[in-house]
Amino acid sequence: MSTYVYGIAAGSHPALPEGMGGVGDPPRPVRILREGDLAAVVSEAPEGLRPKRRDLLAHQNVLSEAGAAGCVLPMRFGSVAPDDNAVTGVLAERAEHYKERLRALDGRVEYNIKANHVEEAVLHQVMAENAEIRGLAEANRQAGGGSYDDKIRLGELVAAAVKAKEGDDAAALRSALEPAADDVSVGPESTGWLANVSFLVDRESAEAFLAAVEQARKDMPHLEVRINGPLPPYSFVEPGSAEPAGTAAGGTETGVG
Repeated sequence: MSTYVYGIAAGSHPALPEGMGGVGDPPRPVRILREGDLAAVVSEAPEGLRPKRRDLLAHQNVLSEAGAAGCVLPMRFGSVAPDDNAVTGVLAERAEHYKERLRALDGRVEYNIKANHVEEAVLHQVMAENAEIRGLAEANRQAGGGSYDDKIRLGELVAAAVKAKEGDDAAALRSALEPAADDVSVGPESTGWLANVSFLVDRESAEAFLAAVEQARKDMPHLEVRINGPLPPYSFVEPGSAEPAGTAAGGTETGVG
């Protein structure tokens, strides 16, 4: 039977609540595998596991329960090892890496920030900041809409200006929030958002980080800013070197919208 891995903790991590269930239908019993100074929170892996809502929530619930008792390095939904021995073998092989990450992430949570332009507001900004666009728009207006070529030219200028502003605004938003965080992880660009950034935040400093987000919203009203968290620090585990060998990880990010 394959082994499903929820997360990695210190070997001294307290036991989980008795009878706790994880992914699968019926839920597979969750248990702890210990190897030296480390432990893995695991269960049997159900066959044909898919990122259905029930199992996504079960994965996150296990991490929440385990994380309440101490730092846990969260694995992505769908992390599966061939068996228990494969998990304990990787714990032994990568012990120093895991212990360093546990120290670095202890008492910290992740907040994911996504942002996009409010279309009408950003168009007003582009018009106000770009004399060439204003001039061509006014000339087209006076000409009853302008020629086909002039309309195309205006559209190209506006699109280029908005695109440039996306990069500027993403950098400005990150700069505004970075001082309130301990670390930053930039998400993939091809997400449909001009900014997709995760921030590692000390639990004790969460209110200050949330206040910084609210201030950024006030300072940049032409941005729609969405926040998701607190989350387990998925983006700071360094999954390339931290996930157990032989996993089928990397599917769905539980809780990250």
